[in-house]
Amino acid sequence: MTTPLPLFLDEMASPVGTMYLVTDGQGRLRALDFHDYRPRMDRLLARHYGAVSLSPGAAPQTLRDRLEAYFAGEVTAIEGIETHTAGTPFQRQVWQALRTIPAGQTLSYGGLAARIGLAKAVRAVGLANGANPIAIIVPCHRVIGANGTLTGYGGGLERKRWLLAHEAGQHLPL
Repeated sequence: MTTPLPLFLDEMASPVGTMYLVTDGQGRLRALDFHDYRPRMDRLLARHYGAVSLSPGAAPQTLRDRLEAYFAGEVTAIEGIETHTAGTPFQRQVWQALRTIPAGQTLSYGGLAARIGLAKAVRAVGLANGANPIAIIVPCHRVIGANGTLTGYGGGLERKRWLLAHEAGQHLPL
């Protein structure tokens, strides 16, 4: 029998709703999701890590400070936050490429596929994007449809719209 991976769960208020921050014993971010999407977060954790043991525990203050700075308007404050994900090598490649999309900019799924050198892998890129366990920090919200429309987002399209407007310096109610 496999020992569950010990992880720590913290909550943090934000303008887009209460967020869950899941960290490991080294303080690395393993998941970030929204309170109303807890079942999705639990599924992604199980898919990526198998059995996990979530215990209450404070996320590192530096992580919380950088997220607070991001929501206060310093949208580059989240760059460089240490994360640790499982997933397949392809998924991790897509998630790393997501982190190269600058705040305030968007990229299509096709553009993201081309960026990783697999222009014909648009659907696979979309699936990897949807399996991203770390919202906001690994900015899957910056990926849009080929025609410029907002497409699916694990935290809901209204949050995606708000995050993109926030990063562009606009202020929208949620």
